[in-house]
Amino acid sequence: MVAIVPYDERWPSEFDRIAAALRGALTAHAVSIDHIGSTAVPGLSAKDVIDIQITARELAPAIAGALRGAGFLRLPEVIADHVPPGHSDAPGEWSKWLFVEPPGQRRINLHVRQAGRPNQRYALLVRDFLRASPLVAAAYAELKRRLAASLADPADYPEVKDPAVDLIYLAAEAWAVASGWRPR
Repeated sequence: MVAIVPYDERWPSEFDRIAAALRGALTAHAVSIDHIGSTAVPGLSAKDVIDIQITARELAPAIAGALRGAGFLRLPEVIADHVPPGHSDAPGEWSKWLFVEPPGQRRINLHVRQAGRPNQRYALLVRDFLRASPLVAAAYAELKRRLAASLADPADYPEVKDPAVDLIYLAAEAWAVASGWRPR
């Protein structure tokens, strides 16, 4: 079963601790390391899994090697993000690598994406829009709670949630234009 828990004030400091270790492992390979996903939005209920985005100049073998050397486990079946409506599905545009925590450590999803690609921007834009839009974040939390409680197969959770996040993303794009938002 997917468990959605209330926001935990410890999530930002847990991200900081993990990010510091990642910086040490990646040295010059990472352009940035960002806390993304629901645990990065104050007040938003979420699965108790810290999502982290490593932005890299390219998906280079040295990055994968550094992460493996630090104990992170790559999920080789995950090679790309889903493509939201209205975007090109050209090869490489939505590529990513997904790693998880070393055995016995705090649960994380570590997304490695290329700088300037639409999926790298998507994660930051949705996070920042939800931070700036508490009512949207509250509605999203309720959707996640109901979805987690009603799905017979937990593996279906991301398949059903992704289109809902796309709705948030589409609203976030309009917000980005109106607010002058730029990814950092």
